[in-house]
Amino acid sequence: MITRYFYIILTIILFIGCNPTPEIDNATMLDGDQIFDASLDNPADYLISASIPNPTDTEKNKPVIICAHGYSASTFEWDEFREIAESKQTFYVSQVLLGGHGRDYTAFKVATWENWQQSIKDEYKKLSDKGFRNIYLAGSSTGAPLIVNMVSSGYFDNFIKPKGIYLIDPIVVSSNKTLTMVGLLGPILGYTTSVLESGEAGKWYVYRPQESLKQLMELIDLTRKNLQTGIVLSIGTELKIYKSKIDATADPVSAVLLYKGLKTADGENVDIEMVNSDIHVFTRLRGRNTTTAKDTLNQQAAFADMEMRMLD
Repeated sequence: MITRYFYIILTIILFIGCNPTPEIDNATMLDGDQIFDASLDNPADYLISASIPNPTDTEKNKPVIICAHGYSASTFEWDEFREIAESKQTFYVSQVLLGGHGRDYTAFKVATWENWQQSIKDEYKKLSDKGFRNIYLAGSSTGAPLIVNMVSSGYFDNFIKPKGIYLIDPIVVSSNKTLTMVGLLGPILGYTTSVLESGEAGKWYVYRPQESLKQLMELIDLTRKNLQTGIVLSIGTELKIYKSKIDATADPVSAVLLYKGLKTADGENVDIEMVNSDIHVFTRLRGRNTTTAKDTLNQQAAFADMEMRMLD
């Protein structure tokens, strides 16, 4: 009874005190109509399918990894990895912008999780159609369940199979337990607000519409159900999970559920590494106000491990 009255009172307070329409600064915020993700204007700088429209046989043999960012983020999340690839010239990085992201608040608000996922599917199909033989995928945060769903839904059945999948701080269980109440309180709140660090301005959405939060919950709930049933990787596909031990966004139990629910084609367990980090998406350091030498070592170790696996 106390819980019931608590929710009633909380609902009344929120109804009275919340404005469902955010105040957006168009000139400084990704939510506005003037700042857009750079990949929209210059896709060849981000997508291998655009930068190499007619690959040679040598280029087709070089590993290419499709990197998908997280919820409310942008291609910026994988810039550091792409720069390493460009400097080493041993593999390609193709940075996809999730559907509905990197544009404005309205586009973000109306996009479904299937829309988010479509850009990953599109790039995979293009690379496969162009004859690239060694395709990998990496997903950070929400990018991870989007990729796992591609496996569980049988997306790769009609294409060349991915050689490897790497999940960085995947979210299957949210650390923010109030997110489970978005169905009840979402229509009243309208949106939530995220606090960005100075170097993140224009790279992440400040406002997160309740419609998109519902889509996030739908995706991670579906992922958990599929993991409970069991998900089997394609023949020849490896998978590794890299998970921060302390994570204010993606509960570390996410890694456990993925480890238990995923199996290789021959029934073996996937690889997992619990990283001594308290950063969500520990592989992205640029834009943060403060980082340590340990953070840099964690990032570089993960990047080196992914490169080694692709070149092995």
